Amino acid sequence: MENSESLFSYGTLQHLEVQLSTFGRILVGERDTLPQYSQTTSGPHLNVEFTGRLSDFVEGTRFEVTTAELEAADIYEATADYKRIEVQLNSGKRAWVYLNNE
Repeated sequence: MENSESLFSYGTLQHLEVQLSTFGRILVGERDTLPQYSQTTSGPHLNVEFTGRLSDFVEGTRFEVTTAELEAADIYEATADYKRIEVQLNSGKRAWVYLNNE
């Protein structure tokens, strides 16, 4: 995939209907985990926060997306006041993930 980016999702971006409405296609992904984070909720939304504890991790899916699709994900996640940061997953691969701005 040209201009490929990795995007880790632990929430709604894993849902097929959200992928179709956001990207216009079903994404191909691999299960992975985000180490040293724990899953929380922020109002009705899932969130993750860094704990630094080796025993903590968040399960999700790492998707390969284009740069344009990553920008579409930014628009989708902006409605929930998330920010995007780059992390290293347990697979050793780097990926973007969305965290709450608070």
